[in-house]
Amino acid sequence: MKTKNSQNAYNENTAKQYISDVKPIISVSSEVETQYNWIDGKRTDLVTGYKLFFIQEGVTPFAVKFEKKPSLPPFLSEIKLDKLEAIEIRSNVYFRAEGVRSVK
Repeated sequence: MKTKNSQNAYNENTAKQYISDVKPIISVSSEVETQYNWIDGKRTDLVTGYKLFFIQEGVTPFAVKFEKKPSLPPFLSEIKLDKLEAIEIRSNVYFRAEGVRSVK
């Protein structure tokens, strides 16, 4: 996803510029992706986070990073992201959240 403005920190307001609170967010991940630390081009065993992918009408598919391993919502289920934040870096937008839960 490309940026609209430039800021230097994760922020809930930045996330609201890109992801609507009104439209549903749909999970498109079939597994939780583990992210590892890399040193000198080599992967270490240090886990730096976890990633899931989502879609929303009018928005390109986007990844959300989690510090703690989230529970995997069912594929194509509607979800809510807890404390969704975003940061804009060099015309890209990166998202993180504290948790994910299915909407019943």
